Amino acid sequence: MSDNPQTNEQVEQQGRELLAAEAKGLGTALKTYTKYSGPGWLQSAITLGGGSLSGALFLGILGGTSLLWLQLVAIIMGVIMLSAISYITLSTGKRPFQAINEHINPALGWGWIIATIAANMLWCMPQFSLCFAALQKNLVGGETIGDNTWTKIGISVMILAVAFVFLKMNESGSKAGKFFDIFLKALVSLIVLSFFAVVVFLALEGKVIWGEILKGFIPNPGHWTTPGGEVPELLKALPEASQAFWSEAVVKQQRAIMIGAAATAVGINMTFLLPYNLLSKGWNKSFRGLSRFDLCTAMAVPYILATTCVVIASASMFHANIDEKLASDDPAMIQTSENYGAVKDQILARAAKVDGVKTEGISDQEALVLVAASAPEERRIASSLIKRNAFQLSAALSPILGETKASLVFGFGIFGMGFSTIIILMLINGYAFCELFGKPQGGQLHLIGCLVAGVCGAIWPLVWDGPAKLWLAILVSAFGMMLLPIAYTTFFMMMNSKKLMGNEKPEGGRLKMWNILMGISVIGAFIAAGTAIYDKSSHPVVGKTVIIVGVIFAVTLVLGFLKKKSPQGS
Repeated sequence: MSDNPQTNEQVEQQGRELLAAEAKGLGTALKTYTKYSGPGWLQSAITLGGGSLSGALFLGILGGTSLLWLQLVAIIMGVIMLSAISYITLSTGKRPFQAINEHINPALGWGWIIATIAANMLWCMPQFSLCFAALQKNLVGGETIGDNTWTKIGISVMILAVAFVFLKMNESGSKAGKFFDIFLKALVSLIVLSFFAVVVFLALEGKVIWGEILKGFIPNPGHWTTPGGEVPELLKALPEASQAFWSEAVVKQQRAIMIGAAATAVGINMTFLLPYNLLSKGWNKSFRGLSRFDLCTAMAVPYILATTCVVIASASMFHANIDEKLASDDPAMIQTSENYGAVKDQILARAAKVDGVKTEGISDQEALVLVAASAPEERRIASSLIKRNAFQLSAALSPILGETKASLVFGFGIFGMGFSTIIILMLINGYAFCELFGKPQGGQLHLIGCLVAGVCGAIWPLVWDGPAKLWLAILVSAFGMMLLPIAYTTFFMMMNSKKLMGNEKPEGGRLKMWNILMGISVIGAFIAAGTAIYDKSSHPVVGKTVIIVGVIFAVTLVLGFLKKKSPQGS
């Protein structure tokens, strides 16, 4: 994974070895692919971040294991599109940013790189926040490291320094690069094993229903408009008006989380990382089979394993579950539940909308009476809408390992998620900066780009904790989601461009297969992006910004295509 390309002789030797192995059959090819696997682990390190963790956590809380299919479909779509851009890059040997500007549309190229840089700088912030939370809650302790702003920044700067050392090692030479390879593989393995351990212990306690889990992998587009998991059965016990209220509340959150989970499987910056990492290794068209294998095994498999384990664990612990206190008929007992406050807010919202109860200025006692009078099914549905803390999952390990060891095992997994993602976001930004200024990959500009993303992330307590957090998150996620289907469409056009691909353009049945698979991914990305942008357009400030940015981009896109068609542009 080193940025220093291998010598031509080494690349040619590996290419000959791969072609010879492929000629001998699948078994020999797979053995050789495993030997040279690499870039997929970078993709795995970034896709297994805080976004994947929170997305999987809330998928399990809201829909139980019935939504397991979503992340499987999302990662398959991502593998298809990443396989396409790797095929194009390895076949042509051209840097994608320049190829898009020259052969497709410069508006697409510039939009792609700007969205990538913006996403890198913004999404570094929650990764540093996740690392700090893992240290404070699981690994070191809140009493030891405190909770003030400058402590957070100080620890984040130390994390940044360690991440930068690993990036320097990656750039410094083959031995250090190999160590970086091993480190990332170990980190990804640790993440997967940590969450796998949670599921194993839940299974030993009889809390995992394997039949329901297998059923959850069957795609069900109906979850876009109807609640999943146990919620439909719980709704049957409620009056029709209450059913409509709770169904709408669950579906609204469920749809938003489905979009978020799909977006974090393969983000806009991941589409930028892969081709430049392949070029940095000196790979060529002899490596196309290896690249596809690498994406399937080193990126997709760890992602599916880790996120599936998180969904199973959160579904077993939180989906439609309430503690004995909240299930009680005694108001005094109900009030002592740790989830009483969150459930109370949901019940009051239903009372106001469905029953016309004036809940403004309602007393605590009156609110308690309303909650106590609600059906247990209502409270269970309301509990599935509570924003849980991912660190609560470590409680599943406590009966087996004890509270301290369980906290450590889970903490290492969460810290690994955040730390590996920080490294890769910085690396992508280095690649993007070199392209932005038209410079060769590597060197000082690459490291400056890495540091820009890292420093933005390290100052998260000044930005991510403040009032700008929601605004920034909504703006960049909407822009990134808007660009993702456009990036997918761009790859589709590149694959079908004879001018760009030359004799390497797939023909006949191979081209039809590529177009069918890519077309499904493009349509899916447009549906998710359209829904996400529509939902965010209602935000008073961000909505207008998203619309303005979208209109400007659409205009530049049209101008770019008109220029390409004109004789002067050609």
